[in-house]
Amino acid sequence: MADTEQTDETTGTPRDTGAERKAARLARQIRAFADAHGGAEGQVAYIGERGARIVLVGEEGAWGDLVAPSYAIAEEAVKNAGITVHQEFDGEFAAKVRTGPYEWKRMAGIQVGGPRND
Repeated sequence: MADTEQTDETTGTPRDTGAERKAARLARQIRAFADAHGGAEGQVAYIGERGARIVLVGEEGAWGDLVAPSYAIAEEAVKNAGITVHQEFDGEFAAKVRTGPYEWKRMAGIQVGGPRND
């Protein structure tokens, strides 16, 4: 074991401090979003090798997302942020999202042959 490697004091196993730092950074970003939008709820979705997507919806309907390098880090981040986490992005949770003209224009352009979104 390297001199700089940290171990979990309860189990004696090596800790992944990089993952802990990433989860803590994501948790700070989630809390900042929640503070700016009167609270927030979220959902974590596995997106393959890329990791996991954390979708956030503020109390007033604003939404955003973050990408974590792994599902475990995403779960740790939302847990540390203290937000409500939904298993699915449907029903009442999805109905809270409020989209504006930008999103409608962008989605319609993609769907009906509008300009490319490069």
